[in-house]
Formats: sequence, C-alpha cells, structure tokens
Amino acid sequence: MSTIPASQPKFTWRAAARRLAALTLPRRSDYAELPRSWRHDLVAGVTVGIVALPLALGFGVASGVGAAAGLVTAIVAGFVAAVFGGSHLQVSGPTGAMTVVLVPVVARYGVDAVFALAILAGFLIVLMGLMGMGKLVSVIPWPVVEGFTLGIGVIIFLQQVPLALDTPKADGENAAVVALRTAQETDWSRAALPLAVTAGVIVLMLVLGRVRRSLPASLVAVLVATVVAELLHLDVDRIGALPATLPTPSLPGWDTSAIAAMLPSAMAIAALAALESLLSARVADGMVERVPDTDADRELVGQGLANVASGMFGGMPATGAIARTAVNVRAGARTRVASASHAVVLTLVVLVATPLVALIPMSALAGVLIVTALRMIDLGTARSILRATRADGTVFLVTIAVTIVFDLVVAVQVGVAVAALLAVRSMSRVSGLDRVRVSEGLDAADEDALLDEHIAVYRFHGALFFGGTKQFLDEIATVKDVHVIVLVLTEVRVMDTSGANALQEIIADLQRRGVTVLLKGLDAEQLRMSRALGVLGTLGSPDHYFTDLPAAVAHARNHVRYELADIWSLQCALRPVR
Repeated sequence: MSTIPASQPKFTWRAAARRLAALTLPRRSDYAELPRSWRHDLVAGVTVGIVALPLALGFGVASGVGAAAGLVTAIVAGFVAAVFGGSHLQVSGPTGAMTVVLVPVVARYGVDAVFALAILAGFLIVLMGLMGMGKLVSVIPWPVVEGFTLGIGVIIFLQQVPLALDTPKADGENAAVVALRTAQETDWSRAALPLAVTAGVIVLMLVLGRVRRSLPASLVAVLVATVVAELLHLDVDRIGALPATLPTPSLPGWDTSAIAAMLPSAMAIAALAALESLLSARVADGMVERVPDTDADRELVGQGLANVASGMFGGMPATGAIARTAVNVRAGARTRVASASHAVVLTLVVLVATPLVALIPMSALAGVLIVTALRMIDLGTARSILRATRADGTVFLVTIAVTIVFDLVVAVQVGVAVAALLAVRSMSRVSGLDRVRVSEGLDAADEDALLDEHIAVYRFHGALFFGGTKQFLDEIATVKDVHVIVLVLTEVRVMDTSGANALQEIIADLQRRGVTVLLKGLDAEQLRMSRALGVLGTLGSPDHYFTDLPAAVAHARNHVRYELADIWSLQCALRPVR
C-alpha cells in the first residue's frame, strides 16, 4: 500500500508572527544555568574580552574600515548576537573570513558602503533564519570546510604584508597580487623596524603559547611591542586616535542604484556570515556537555540582527568567531552571559583606555593576525584528507585554490559542487544490476525449470537516480528470448524522479518488444513517486506489482505457460491438413 503524503500547513500571518517571536525573543531557559555558572561566565567574558581586543582592532585595520570600526563591531554585534542568537556559547565579532570579503568591497565602493552592506546583509541573514535555512550547513562536506579554512588562513597571512612593512597597500583585490605589488613598492630601509616589531610579536606569541596556554598571548605581545616602541621612540605607524565613546546609531544614506549594485556583495556577506557562524556554533556544541545545542535558525536570526545593529553604529559585518568561541568555552562559559560580558569589557576599554590603544603599532597587529592565520593552516588535517581518498583530496585542493584565487563564497559553492559530482560517481559505481536464477530460494519442478528459460529476474541494488540510470537501461535492453522480466527493487536505497522516469522508459521499451514486466519491492515513498509519475500505469495491469517474490515468479510462470500454449495452438491451426 502506498502512503498518502500529509498536506502542507497553510500559511497564516499568525503562524508567521509566532515563528518570528520564537526566533527573536529571548527566553527564560537561556539563563537557566546562570545561578550556578555566573562566576565562570564572568571570568570567561573578561578572558574573551582581553583576547578579542587586539583581534578586533587588527581585523578592522586589515579590512580597510579602521580600528574603531572593528572595536565597535566586537561590542555591538557581540552583545546583540549573544542576547538574540541560538547558541549559548558563541562569541561574535569581526573575523578574518569577513575581512577577506570586505577588502575588495572597500576598494570598490569605499568605507561608507560597508555600513550599508552590514545592514543589508543582516536583513538577508534574518530572512534565511525565518525560512529555516539553518540546517543547510550540515550538508557541507568536511574537506570543503577544511579547505575553506586553510584558504582563509593563507589570505589573512597575505593581507598582513602592507601592515607588517608599514607600506601603503598596492592597488588590486586579489590578496596574493596585492602582497606581491606591495613588496615591490616597499622602501626596505624604512620597513626594517616595523618588520622587526611584527617578528617580535609572532615569536612572543608562539613562546607564550607553549609556556602557558592560559595567558592572553596576543594581548601580552601587543603590550610589550607598544612599550618597546614608546621607550625606543621607534618610527612605526600607530593605530592613532580613537573615539572615547560609542557612536550614536544612525541609518546610512540609501541610494537605490547603489544598493542594487551592492546586492551581490551583500548576498556574499550574508552567506559567509551564516556559514561561519553555524560552523563555529557546531564546533562549540561539541566542546562541552550539558549545554543545549545551537538552534540553527535562531542563530541566523540573532546574527542577522547583530549585523543590522553593527551597521547602524558604524561597524562592519560580523560573524561567529571560532577562535574566540573556543576560548570562551575553555574559560568555563556555560551561558550567553559570558559572550555578552565580553562586549561590556570592550566597552570599558573604549571609555577609559583609548589613549593607550592609540599607541599600538600597526605592525604589532599584523603579527597577531599572522599568528591567527598560521593557526588556521592545519597541516596535519591537510595530510589526513589528502591521504584519505583521491576524491576528498581533490575537493580539498580545489576549495583552497578557489578560495585564494576568487573568494570564499565561490569556494564553498565550487567545493560542494565538486564533492557532489564525485559522490554521484561513487554512488553510480556501487550501484548495479544482477541477473539471478528464477528458482533461487524457491522449489522448482521440472516443468517450472523449462518455463524459467523464458523468465529473467533482475535484482537492482544501490541508487536509481540521475547519475546511474543509463547503465541500468543498457543492460536490460540486451535481454533476448525472454517473455517476462521481474525487476526486484527491494535493495534500492535511493530513487529520484530521474530514476523513476528511466524505469518507466525501460518498462515501455520492453512492453513494445512484447516482454511483460513485473515489479517487486518499492518502499512507500518510492511507490508514491512511481504512481505519481505513471510508472505503475506503464506496467499495463495493477496485478503486475508485487510485494512477494515467489508470487511474482508464480505469476510469471503462469503468464509464460499460457503464452506458450497460445503459440502451440496457433502453430497447430496453421499446420496444413494431409
């Protein structure tokens, strides 16, 4: 018996409003663990705030919108995402991946366009959450994610060349080309000091990380570099004056033609923010037990609202930050109070410490980001993927190459497409069609054995889908001297509409050749699809579908017996009378 699919619920504004409220309003359950974990949450918030400070400044500078915008993003987006997001552990703010996307945007449209893009992308991310697209990230193959991450690390490293050399960034959008041109245009006699500062920060961070992992190595290294630069009066570029208060929220001037031109960039930013945030949240969920898993759709809505708020306050687009989220978890965070308090810590820095932050050498921030980039390049994981299978290695390398040459969103799209094509090829290889003895597992008499010579039983296994139907069609088309074919589909695990259509074509072709086709073994969903596409109607009779193989074979034998009897009677009638 086929199953009747349940009718889809009708759209109503009340249902839409309930879903919007469920995905946007904070819940009491978000803070159920707070009475037991508030001390750990506050400690984690302070720890993450210390770690996030140099990263926020560095990513703001590297993206071209400035250190102040990076700091504002970490504060505003970090707080809004913590309150409204779907993860209890996620820390949001400016990230290296977003920096990679924003550099060509700033070069093309200017700094002011970034604020409008953050708001526009935020609305798109909210829409993605309301449409239930949060679970789509789970279909992205692991080699694509790792190739994407390694490619980002390479680009972040290349983007630090102008900062490390205190040289204006050369024209261009591709990070490798810009780095090469910048190196060619550098006054190396002046670049020695900032390069030494960068190298010193890198070495100090790596040493501190080995000596004591609990130390905020990036902040300590930046403080040491700043003190040394001040004491020795080093001629290196500094961050410069920062506002001592948060800017007031405002909407950027909207130009319809400009928005239309920037819409592809906004879509790319929205896709990247959704992807990175959900991947980061998934990593956090796996790091600690007894904390509710991330609500993916609610996380998208929260990240969308965070981007809208960031753009209104003069910040850049934000995402969930994997490194800061991991620090948050390791520091003992168990509720969203930790990530919210990290934003409060950064706000205090803006209110009381901006004169000190203004003295930080730009080359010191380059050192911090270079170490961040190097930690994203996991050679052990790369070796594991390359040794696993040729297909996984191909997907991994293609994703890296496209990330570096083009951009991150294109890289994910191409990586998933290549992975899908290779998966289709693999499924086609493991799928097959076997002809089995008619009497296999059955008691066959002598008469039945003679009848069986005109009956063919084929057992199909694997997937009957768009990637593997031609082989199926060609093999059955070679059948000769057969009156009845029984197709056993019990072991078909996947069947799509292309596979069902191919099955219909096979049956129609055999019927035209005078061969009767019997089917056996579709599951409920496959049976429903076959009826909807007219496959069962092609059989010629509802009695030609069976759920039991012995019954199908018995029907085939009766059919052949009557057919042979008719042929014998016809031959007798045509025989001349002597």
